[in-house]
Amino acid sequence: MAQDDDTVHYDGPSGGFGSLQGVARIFGKEWATPMALETLRRQNKPGGFMCVSCAWTKPEHPHPAEFCENGAKATLWELTTRTCEPSFFAEHTVSELKGWKDYDLEQTGRLTHPMRYDRATDRYVPVGWEEAFTAIGAELKALDPKSTVFYSSGRASLETSYLYALFARLYGHNNLPDSSNMCHETTSVGLKKVTGSPVGTCQLKDFSLCDAIFFFGQNTGSNSPRFLHTLKDAVERGCRIVTFNPVREKGLIEFVDPQNPIQMITQKPTEISCLYYQVRPGGDIAAIMGMIKHVLAVEERQWAETEHHLLDVDFIAQHTHGFDEMVAKVKATTWEEIEAESGLSRADLEAAGQVYCDAGKVIGIYGMGLTQHVHGSQTIGMLVNLLLLRGNIGVEGAGISPVRGHSNVQGQRTVGISEKPELVPYDYLKRLFDFDPPPEKGVNTVEACEGIVDGSIRAFIGLGGNFVRAIPEREQMETAWTSMRLTVQIATKLNRSHLINGEVAYLLPCLGRSEEDMQEGGPQTVTMEDSLSMIHGSVGKRKPASKHLLSELAIVAGIAKATLPPKPTIRWDEWVGDYGKVRDLIEATYPDKFKDFNARMFTPGGFFKGNQARERIWKTESGKAEFTTPTTLSAMGVPDQPGRYRLITMRSNDQFNTTIYGYSDRLRGIEGTRDVLLMSPKEIAAAGLREGQVVSLASDAGDGVHRQVDGLTVTPFDLPDGCLGAYYPEMNPLVPLWYHDKLSKTPAAKGVPVRIVVQADVG
Repeated sequence: MAQDDDTVHYDGPSGGFGSLQGVARIFGKEWATPMALETLRRQNKPGGFMCVSCAWTKPEHPHPAEFCENGAKATLWELTTRTCEPSFFAEHTVSELKGWKDYDLEQTGRLTHPMRYDRATDRYVPVGWEEAFTAIGAELKALDPKSTVFYSSGRASLETSYLYALFARLYGHNNLPDSSNMCHETTSVGLKKVTGSPVGTCQLKDFSLCDAIFFFGQNTGSNSPRFLHTLKDAVERGCRIVTFNPVREKGLIEFVDPQNPIQMITQKPTEISCLYYQVRPGGDIAAIMGMIKHVLAVEERQWAETEHHLLDVDFIAQHTHGFDEMVAKVKATTWEEIEAESGLSRADLEAAGQVYCDAGKVIGIYGMGLTQHVHGSQTIGMLVNLLLLRGNIGVEGAGISPVRGHSNVQGQRTVGISEKPELVPYDYLKRLFDFDPPPEKGVNTVEACEGIVDGSIRAFIGLGGNFVRAIPEREQMETAWTSMRLTVQIATKLNRSHLINGEVAYLLPCLGRSEEDMQEGGPQTVTMEDSLSMIHGSVGKRKPASKHLLSELAIVAGIAKATLPPKPTIRWDEWVGDYGKVRDLIEATYPDKFKDFNARMFTPGGFFKGNQARERIWKTESGKAEFTTPTTLSAMGVPDQPGRYRLITMRSNDQFNTTIYGYSDRLRGIEGTRDVLLMSPKEIAAAGLREGQVVSLASDAGDGVHRQVDGLTVTPFDLPDGCLGAYYPEMNPLVPLWYHDKLSKTPAAKGVPVRIVVQADVG
């Protein structure tokens, strides 16, 4: 699995001294402060502070340092000593700031005061909290509730998320899109369709029992590095890991454990993947079909020779539906078709399939490389098909495990952040709060964007995040955004979304999770849910960046109180004063998931909210786990054509979602810039280009709309034929708003149809 010397790449392993240097390079000053070191010491430990970065689980028995490179970056980013005060906004107009890079905006530091956008001077000006709440409440009262959107990023706590959703429904709508709409909504919809559960079935202990792990479209080394410890332990006890990814990501190739003195001294890495296949973007359906084809052939041969089944035929008969139709489709599909779409050989896919056949217990892992495609839901269905063949769901040591992004993105859905009323226990809400929640379906992220464009959405409240920068069709969206009546952003730092404003706009600064949240009832705890459905308490102890900051929960309650009429069952002030009372409400609303919530929130390793699919209780239409028959071998939404490439949008090692920590993508060997177009040397030559040439990318979605990103430097990189790579969110202008997963409307950012435009041809 050697890297091509003609391409840009990183020679070292993931982890090791490179991780330590990566953090120190950016945050050397903050790293040295006693409070920063103390916060990192407590990070992801029972009774400590839960990371604001990824959603990977927190172990019952943590390492001495239970944080990773990017988790440390996220914490130190929040703990920066820089502050963005009213004087900064007095010196800079919003129009001027629009010309700043994302990195430079966030480097201004922590927001310190509530601000109102003054259109006459094109500046943010300070405003008092009560004045802001009153004004926002007055605007919301004047609007049709269904013309407003309450968005949440995946960072807000369970307590804040619960009250935010309650506020929306008391106000009169279910317009509650969140960041999962842009990444793993395909899981929430597609996985639920086939297993009955919108989340994965695995727990951490399963990784110590499995015999094989199959990885699809997930970059562990940059997006969830603490997971590498689990993978390293699995490999060293004999587990085999097979990876499918268009990009050769270092974290799934080799890893040096920074907390292992012998590895740090010898620098001898652990080889993570035994097989690594660079599947074409969108080719995973075909690749998995090839593996299933091999498994079925081995089953036939083994039964003929020994009269013993390879497949778990009893499980298939008792617990599944649709097996025969799926098998017929696989048998009818030729190896030539599978090879052409996957970009992989029959021999490679048979080798991967044999690992599956040889393993007793198998886990399937996937990330946005599966979910962010037009037929992403079908790809998830195919991975579930593979696991169901041998009963690898609903037993210890096996299962399906999507790796979520932001720290509480899964938990927000659990406590009511959803546009779908049928997913929320309305009977409990009616009984607890004496009101009739709105029955109409709300809007998800794509539908919210469509409403902003057509003018039906008049107000947007953003609970964290960088929505305008994260969504597709950015140029059109930024133009339409300014036509809204009201925009409110709740944030810790300045970002691009705060510069695109409605007629009335507020920027409200909040506490970070690492900071002490002192309320009337004393210091408060917040909670979140990780990727493996474990619930954790988190206590911030750092002195707040400003005395003028409020918690996210207090801001939500303040706006709600100013908007809604008083009601005896709605006690905003009481809930702000004691978050434990909000947890009591969560328990009362979701008694099956949150029994004894306050008593259990500091359980080492978290407490499990439960998962019926793990118990082989299938909440599907058939009442069984569903084998699905794919309608296509490609997850792409448009066919291949001459000159059309499949663009993967990627995150760097110095990045979390839209937050840019620096300009070093160390694990890919790219330094000092994000304006790159990654291509294989073969494709560079075939296109008549040269390394270092500056080109543009244009949308090639076939809808007649001109979309283009300029100023990209051609960079040789190890990628499959017909594939390009470039950074998210810079490439979002190339993604059509309509180009999304068919079932979930998750934007299809991992297979964007584009063509290369040489600068001389521009215009």
